[in-house]
Order: sequence, then structure tokens, then C-alpha cells
Amino acid sequence: MPCVEVVRQPGRVIPRSIIISLIGVALVYFVMNMVIIGVVPWREFVPADGKLPDPPPAIVAMFMERLFGVTTAKVFSGMVLWTAFACVFALLLGYSRIPYAAAQDGNFFAVFGRLHPKENFPHVSLILLGGLSVLFSFFDLQTVIDALLGARILVQFLGQIGAVVWLRQTRPDMERPFRMWLHPLPALIAFSGWVFLFATSGVKVILFSTGLLVVGAIVYFCWAASTGKWPFARR
Repeated sequence: MPCVEVVRQPGRVIPRSIIISLIGVALVYFVMNMVIIGVVPWREFVPADGKLPDPPPAIVAMFMERLFGVTTAKVFSGMVLWTAFACVFALLLGYSRIPYAAAQDGNFFAVFGRLHPKENFPHVSLILLGGLSVLFSFFDLQTVIDALLGARILVQFLGQIGAVVWLRQTRPDMERPFRMWLHPLPALIAFSGWVFLFATSGVKVILFSTGLLVVGAIVYFCWAASTGKWPFARR
């Protein structure tokens, strides 16, 4: 069930929860960095030219080592690695539900809507995402992260801004539980900011992100042609 149907006053509650969460996370991150800098001065891990070495220094491990010794730093580093390892599997299981849900709604290839006959999880979708994860593990991690962020800027952030403006122009009768103050100024500011971030992300990231977008468009048109969806919809 969509969250709008289970949240009371979604136009009031959801925007406030997002803003409060952003402020809370920013405060926690700021305090954490101040605590670390108080023990490990930033001049020790940031070179004079401002460029971090590759690989970057393990700042948190340095922080724990200076406070509690080498053994404790190794234990906490192992805990961080274990948590990151577990997060990979949690994210794979979570994201495997996206192609599955899309297929169940008739918006993606039907094969991804299958569930494992015994364990009852979307095994086809999970195999696809796992295979893609293995493939991208052969690339530099920072490049993959930057490219995925660039693709997300194109598909999600810029796409959502364009969709909001398009819906307001073409569907004035649609129910709008959320309001945008000073419309369309916030949308234009956000659009300009995301375009600036994408344009300054580097040639490699731009090419990689654009390539992912093109591949996604090709996959969509193949699916649309096989199912008679837009732009191949039949009257």
C-alpha cells in the first residue's frame, strides 16, 4: 500500500519528517567530524595540495588507535568491514524487490515477477542485481559510486523535477497532497543545482552515467515494443 494511503496528513507529515531527518543527520555528522578532528588534526590526513592519497587514510581507525590503542582500532575496523559486508546483502535483497514490484504492476519484463518456488523471494531479480554487482566490482569503487550518483541525478532527481512540472501542466485535475511553495522557483533552483553537480563531475563520470541512461532507454523500448506500451501503444 502506498505510504500516502497509510500516513495521516501526508502533505504535512512527510515533508516535515524529511526536513527534520536532514537536520538531525547533519548535526550528527557535524558533531562526529568535530570529535574526530579534536583527536586527529585534519592537517595530518589532508596534504598541502588538498588532494587525498589513494587509498585515502583510515581516519576513524587512526581516531580509535590514539584513544584506545592498536588492538581496539583493529577490532573496530573489523566491525566496520563486517557491517559494510552485511549492508551489501541487505541492499541486494531490498533492491531486488524493485524490478519484482515493477513486473508485478506490469511495468517491467514479466520474468522478474517470479518468486522462488520454495523460499518465496524474487530470485530472478536477485540474480540480475547480483550479476551486475559482480561485474561492477572489477571497476574502481570511487568511479562506480560517482557514475551511479551521476546516473541517479539524470534519472531520479532531474526526472522527478521535470515530472512535477509536466504533471502540473497536463493534469491540473490530479489530487495534490503536497504543495510547493513559490512554485516553480524551488524546482528551478533544484534543477540548476543538480545540472551543475552533473556537469562538474568529470568527463568519465558523465560518459558512464549517460551510457547507463542510454542502456536503460534501450531496455525500456525493447520492453515497450513487446508489451505495446508507450510509444508503441495501439489505439
